[in-house]
This record gives sequence, C-alpha cells and structure tokens, in this order.
Amino acid sequence: MSTSPHPEAVAEQITGLEAVTAALELGVSIDRVLVDREHDTAALRALCEARDIPLEEGSANDLWRMSSDGAQVALALVGRPQWTTLEEVVEAGGCIWFFDGVEYSTNLGFAIRTAEVSGAHAVLLNVHKTHEERRTIRRASMRADRFIPVIYSSTEEILAAVSKRGLTMIAAEDIGVKSPWEVDMSGDVVLVVGAEREGVSSAVLEACDEVVRLPMEGFVPSYNLQVAVSVMAVEALRQRQTKGN
Repeated sequence: MSTSPHPEAVAEQITGLEAVTAALELGVSIDRVLVDREHDTAALRALCEARDIPLEEGSANDLWRMSSDGAQVALALVGRPQWTTLEEVVEAGGCIWFFDGVEYSTNLGFAIRTAEVSGAHAVLLNVHKTHEERRTIRRASMRADRFIPVIYSSTEEILAAVSKRGLTMIAAEDIGVKSPWEVDMSGDVVLVVGAEREGVSSAVLEACDEVVRLPMEGFVPSYNLQVAVSVMAVEALRQRQTKGN
C-alpha cells in the first residue's frame, strides 16, 4: 500500500495565442502546446523549440473541441507531465489506469479518452498492437494520447514496477464485494479494468489490494467495458476533487 500520497498535479489549460505566448516568455512550466496548423504561429513555435516543449498541430475544429473558451489558435497544457517510460509513470504516482488484456482498439481508444478526461496521470497497456492498430486507438481516443502518457509494457513488468513503488491496485471485477465508492481512490492508485471477455487476469487480481463490483440488478451478468471504465473514472475523479477541497 502507498504510504505517501502523490501531491495532486492539477491539469490546467492556458487558452489563446497571446496567453500561451506570454506564459512561455515568463517561463511557466508547460507540458505541451497545441496550435492550429492553418495559422502563422512561427514565433510560438520558436519559443517551444527553445524550451524543448512538445508542440502538436491540429485543425481548427480540433482546437475548438479541446478549448475551454471557444475557438482558439493555441492551447497549452499545464500540470500533466508527459512521461515516456513505465518507471517514470510509476514513480510519479497519482491516478494510473491499467487496461489488462483489453483487445479491441476502439475500446482502448474510448478508455484512454475517458482516463484523460477524468484527470488520470497515465495509462498502462499490456497488449501488443501493430502500428495500424495504434492509429485506430488514437483516432478512437480523439488523440487523447497527446495529453496523457500511454505506456505499453508486459504484465510482469507492470506488476513488478507497481509493487516496488507500493501503489494501491484496485480492480473492477464481478467477484468484488465492495462498491467503487467504498474504497479509497484518492491517493497513489492503479485502477484496473480487464479484457472484454475474460475480465481481469488471475495474475493481476492476485496482485490487487481491492476488487470492487459495480452494482447490478438486471438479468445480464455484467456491464460492458466502457461502462466499467466510466463508472470507475467518475468515482475516482469525485474522490480526488473532494480530497482536494
């Protein structure tokens, strides 16, 4: 179990070309910048290059969807470090998602988008995906992987890294006896949702500190993966916001 909760890094957005430019000039710690590819943003690009800040291009519609304040030429992400390795992700802690054995690319895309929207810090995947499959995942996620680290690794490596760091693992599975709101998701946690048919693997279940079950009253024995991810994500966000207040 984690004994020292990760100090919550709140993801924020700097909106608008002038505001992003000013923040860069003032040395604000920015994790990533998104610009409209149709506009002249040469000066902004130079600032990003000088500070080694990743810059992504998008369409006007893309920026409009991402913006918290209408159509904009530039947006900046603050408070969401873009880790590139399993070790960095686990060491940072926070709220990490592990999609154990999830196969369908569209499901993975939806799950990554939901994780990002709910303020998660990273996503871990233990399935092999071809280049084309990863493109499908990116499209289905609305390219949310630009704003949250997505790390591919093996089950063994993920479990070893999580155990070494002492993160709390919480799985959603039908064998659980508690509801999601009865367990603490506000610290350094790894939230686990399993494959479409098999669910969470036995090896991962054995490594979990908690197993929760979504309440059900119908005749169909389980929710689909997208519902499980959504319920867990919203509850984790609620708890973390409540703790922050």
